[in-house]
Amino acid sequence: MANTVPSTRPRVPNFSSGPCAKRPGWSLKALSDAPLGRSHRAKVGKDKLKLAIDLTREVLQVPADYRIGIVPGSDTGAMEMAMWSMLGARGVDMLAWESFGSGWITDVVKQLKLQDARLFEAPYGELPNLKKVDTKNRDVVFTWNGTTSGVRVADASWIADDREGLTICDATSAAFAQRLDWPKLDVVTFSWQKVLGGEGAHGMIILSPRAVERLVTYKPAWPLPKVFRMTSGGKLSEGIFVGETINTPSMLCVEDYVDALLWAKKVGGLDGLVKKVEGNARVLAKFVRENDWIDFLAVKPKTRSNTSVCLKFTDPAVTALPADQQAAFAKQVVSIIEKAGAGYDLGHYRDAPPGLRIWCGATVQSRDLKALLPWITYAFNEAKASLGKKAA
Repeated sequence: MANTVPSTRPRVPNFSSGPCAKRPGWSLKALSDAPLGRSHRAKVGKDKLKLAIDLTREVLQVPADYRIGIVPGSDTGAMEMAMWSMLGARGVDMLAWESFGSGWITDVVKQLKLQDARLFEAPYGELPNLKKVDTKNRDVVFTWNGTTSGVRVADASWIADDREGLTICDATSAAFAQRLDWPKLDVVTFSWQKVLGGEGAHGMIILSPRAVERLVTYKPAWPLPKVFRMTSGGKLSEGIFVGETINTPSMLCVEDYVDALLWAKKVGGLDGLVKKVEGNARVLAKFVRENDWIDFLAVKPKTRSNTSVCLKFTDPAVTALPADQQAAFAKQVVSIIEKAGAGYDLGHYRDAPPGLRIWCGATVQSRDLKALLPWITYAFNEAKASLGKKAA
């Protein structure tokens, strides 16, 4: 049977897992109110930054007694700030099931060199045994949604209600798409360029009262760079959490984030965002059910991400190939789709198993996902046909 070229393409073919697609209807005109050329410390700048914080609280439904700050270095900067400022007060359990969680382990073990660090790791597609994690007595560091594996925690029921340590959660590809259990979380970090399609370089850090207490009562044994410091003279630097940023932010990026948050309110707030993301994820789930040559990388349906959906090729002709050739096959599929202008940035993360990673966040429209799927089928068939030619 001839491999037919699809007749339509996605209107917006951007499926990157970060930076992600801009919100529907976005244009540069949305940024016309940005206070460019003005100081971020002037009233107009502070007001914009405070608005970004207030809207974040409203849309994410963050408790009133949690503090929200805009910090340097995207989600990475926010996570490093949290770990370097708070860890070491007690033992820590480090969880990892994909690249970014593994990176936090590297920082704790090789950079901070904490002696009392227990590691709970799982291969791509799976979660470690959460029942073995001591959330009662120890600090815990984990990613809510594994961006490079498509595996997430289903909920926070595994975290003790009467915990004594802190939970530090990298939620960068979960915030605004999955419901975070705030009473179970002490530090939450994310970046603007994920679910809301904002611009990069800026991170968000959200602190519970317990996290604030740790900051003002514990002094790490190591020096802290200026961009990590959230206290001064033994007191919390409250200005950080009302828009007085540690370093100079891009007011253009701030305006873009505010625009995204206002759009989020228009589509129903957190409920509306989650509904959009779940609808997108169902489009891919249906596609997987209907095709026996592709499957989710995540083993259990309950822990499959609804944002960074990772897929693997299961056709025997592909799985029989050596690992490097499987990776080459996946890249060929992606290349065919990209050359046709039907979908961009679909490849698996560099450390992840070969396959596809398709962003299904709230700024992606289901119609574009539906238009992408025939191209995946077409590209797969083209790449598979070339295997036979190579063998010949």
